[in-house]
Parts: sequence; C-alpha cells; structure tokens
Amino acid sequence: MHDDIEARTIRSVTLRTIPILFTMLFFSYLDRVNVGFAALRMNQDLGFSASIFGFGAGVFFVGYALLEVPSNLMLHRLGARRWFCIILVTWGGIAAAMALTRGPLSFYAFRFVLGLAEGGLMPGVIYYLTSWFPAAHRARANAKYIIAGTLAPTIGAPISGLLLTGFDGVAGLPGWQWMFILEGIPTALLGFVVLALLPDRPEAAPFLDPAERGWLVAELAAERQGLEQTRHYSLLDVARNGKVWQLSVMFACTLTSLYGLLLWLPQIVKSLGGLSTLQVSLVSGGPFLCGVAGTLILSRLSDRAGERKRHLAAASFLGAVGLVGSALSTNPYLAYAFLCVAGAGIWGGLGVFWTIVGSFMTGVAAAAGIALINTLAQVGGLVGPWFIGLIRDWTGSFTAALLAMSGFTLAAALIALTLEDRPVRRALPSVGLHGTAPQ
Repeated sequence: MHDDIEARTIRSVTLRTIPILFTMLFFSYLDRVNVGFAALRMNQDLGFSASIFGFGAGVFFVGYALLEVPSNLMLHRLGARRWFCIILVTWGGIAAAMALTRGPLSFYAFRFVLGLAEGGLMPGVIYYLTSWFPAAHRARANAKYIIAGTLAPTIGAPISGLLLTGFDGVAGLPGWQWMFILEGIPTALLGFVVLALLPDRPEAAPFLDPAERGWLVAELAAERQGLEQTRHYSLLDVARNGKVWQLSVMFACTLTSLYGLLLWLPQIVKSLGGLSTLQVSLVSGGPFLCGVAGTLILSRLSDRAGERKRHLAAASFLGAVGLVGSALSTNPYLAYAFLCVAGAGIWGGLGVFWTIVGSFMTGVAAAAGIALINTLAQVGGLVGPWFIGLIRDWTGSFTAALLAMSGFTLAAALIALTLEDRPVRRALPSVGLHGTAPQ
C-alpha cells in the first residue's frame, strides 16, 4: 500500500512540475548561450576579438551571482509561482534587447543585466524541488529538468542557425539580431504560463488526492525533522559552513569547463573543419546530446546505489579525459568524438551534484545555502569563457584552452572524492490508511 501511494504520488508530482521547470530552464540556457551562435556573425559585424567576446560572454555570471541569494529569499517569501513569473518576464525582455548591441560596452552591459535577471532561476528551482521530492527520488527529479540545460543548445543550435541564416537581412537587420529577438520573446510569455500552472506547495496541491498529499507531506516533514535534529542552521551558519565552501569550489571548477565549452563550442567546432554556419549549428548539438544521456544514466545509477560522491567524481573524470583527448587529437572526427565524451562527463554529474547540495539543510537555510553555493561558483562562468578567449588570442588555437579546461574538470573530480560519504536513506514516517501525516 505504501509503495503504491509513493509511486502514484511521485508520478503525479513529476507530471505536474517537471515539464514546467524543464521549459523554464530550457529557455534560460537558450537565452544565455545563444550568444555563442550569434558570435559566428556578430563578432565580425561588430569587430569583436576573441577576448572581447569571451569577457562579454562571461560577465553574464557576475550579474548572475549577485542576485542569487536575495532571489532565493524572495522566492521563500513570495512563493514560486509569482517569483518565477517576475524572473521570466524580466529576463525575456532583456534577452530580446540584446539585439540592440552596438559595441563592446553595450555587449558587456546587456550580458551583465541578463545575468542579474536570470540569477534566481536555477537556485530557485533546486530549492523548489526540495519541497516536492523526497531525497530518495531527488537525483532523478533533478536530472529530468537539468537536461533542459543540455537540450537547449542541442535543439537551440539548429534553430539559432536557421534564424541566423534565414532571417539575415529581413527588415534590414542581420540574422543575429533576429535570433535574439525571436528567442527572447517566448521567455517573457512563459512567465504568465508559469503563474497560471505552477503549484506552490504540496499542502495545497489540487492534483493530489488526500492519500497522496498526506504521504508526501509526511515524508518531507520527516526528512526536515531528521535534518533539524542533526543540526539547525542559521544564515550565519550557512555562510561559514565548510561543506558549502567545499561544494562551491568544486562547482566553480565544473562551471569553468562547462561554460567555457558551452559558449565557445560553435567556434571550436568551426575550427575543426570548413563547415558553414548552419552546418556548425547542426553538428554542435552532439556533445550536448551526450550530456543529456550522461545526466539521466548517472542520476539513475546514483539513486539506485544510494551513493553520490563516487558517481560525481567518475563523471568529472570522464569529462577531463574527453577534453584532453579532443585537445590532442589531430583527426577532426576523433577530436569531435572526444568533445562528445567531455559533454557526457561534464554535464553527467549535475543531477547528482544538486542532490548533494539539497541534502544537509532545510527551510530558509537550504534556500540560502543552495543559492550561496551557486553564487560562489559563478566565478567559473566568468573565468571559463574569458580564459578561452585570452588563450585563443594568444595561441591562435583552442588546444591549450581545452587542456586548461581539463585541469579544472580533474580538480572537480578530486574534490568530489573528498566529500563526506553519506548513504541515502528513505525517511519512513507513519502514514495512516488515509494518508494522514503525523502531527
């Protein structure tokens, strides 16, 4: 009976929340990384060097980091529906306004403000999931929406390529401007869909029957009680917690490689051979598609084994191997295959990582802790793209840049092995025949 209620409840919650979260994250990544495809034309039109583009692509993460903690605290106060709507409408308008870029300063400004607008989404979604999915199901739940971050460039790559080429010259505007406009507007409209459809908390979920609602509320309450009995964290405790800083450094290393590869991949692929802009946009989806597979497979394996840190370390190590292999391969097909291996590893560990982050705090401390880890780690989002641009200008190739990224990914693997090994155990609250939670 218990297992039947559990399966029904998780299925209902998944169907109602994950598609909405997936769509939000899809447009988030599309609007932050489409600049990598715009660069195939925009850099030449505006006279941007590799280092100018790299800094502009990365400065997004400075703005992104500044508002993560305040944004998660606002979400805790206002509720997910209203706050996510505000975020989506704001960043959708700014993403479309990227079409007004005229030079380096306006490029830096738009990217910085776009980061400010998007900063609350990812930590907000992670915190939101801790209010809906028990720990034993959380890695798979995380994986099901996190893959939007890899599917966005996979699906968005050919869309961006078609907009760049198909709309070039329409109404006198270059294709990269149309790409920003036509990919930004749907995000703003999505905000109103989220306001109408996203449920705030399980206690008032109309799509759950009383037994399902009772089981879920009791399960989550038991987990929160267990965490609070182990340690009650204040906001000051969050800021000085060693595990928060350990996870932050590890994630910063991961993001250095992830965003370096994500924002430069179209130009890396173009450097492997004489492909057209449309061909590059089609081929660039391969590493991201491998990232989707890696995320789903590793998260399922981790949940089944009830183990996190070794799965996370294995993913980062695989990413490092892929980057080294691509850097050292002289055959363009082999170099591309290794980029796919790197994508599977670098993205493959994200679902497991965010499960660890949400496993040792509760309540407002969890909201602040998740946001703080993501905030501190965003230095990697600035360093990765900028570092690649500087090395590209200095050496004239991507070889040294890929080797440098592999070093950051290997460092993430080593840090993962030092994490506390805490087996995942299911909380077992007492649930009555009608799903009544204990008082």
